[in-house]
Amino acid sequence: MNSIVYRDALREDLLEIVSIYNETIASRMVTADTSPVTEQSREVWFENHNVQHRPLWVVENEKGQIVAWVSFQSFYGRPAYDATVEISIYISESHRGKGYGKQILQYSMRQALQFGVKTILGFVFAHNEPSLQLFLSQGFNIWGNMPKIATMDLKEYDLLILGKRLVE
Repeated sequence: MNSIVYRDALREDLLEIVSIYNETIASRMVTADTSPVTEQSREVWFENHNVQHRPLWVVENEKGQIVAWVSFQSFYGRPAYDATVEISIYISESHRGKGYGKQILQYSMRQALQFGVKTILGFVFAHNEPSLQLFLSQGFNIWGNMPKIATMDLKEYDLLILGKRLVE
């Protein structure tokens, strides 16, 4: 297993967070953004995370390099959904396929209860087989299918909602 360290993201990490995110855009597999985002455009998103309730962690390898990031975001913005989060995991291109995704998802599930999280959702394009396999292998189920909801490069894509209840 890869030796990694999780820490709360700092404002000075935002440039690297944005860089990792932007690496995924061209593939049209991970995000519905179709052009690179800027550090400035992600500042409000960054500020909406906090160490008490909605964490944003950077993941560092044994050399201290940020190789990934993971965040919990509020689902639907209503108080009744406070125990449900959307998880986002982004891994730098040079570190994909090395088992980081599984480690990060497992870590996030173990940490979730301390943030009052009982349900985790993942929003994954139906054609993103690596992410689908990751979530399904960790006990997530497909809870919804939004057919042809995204259009990128004149092609339409389905978005799946994967969910896992952490407590009953």
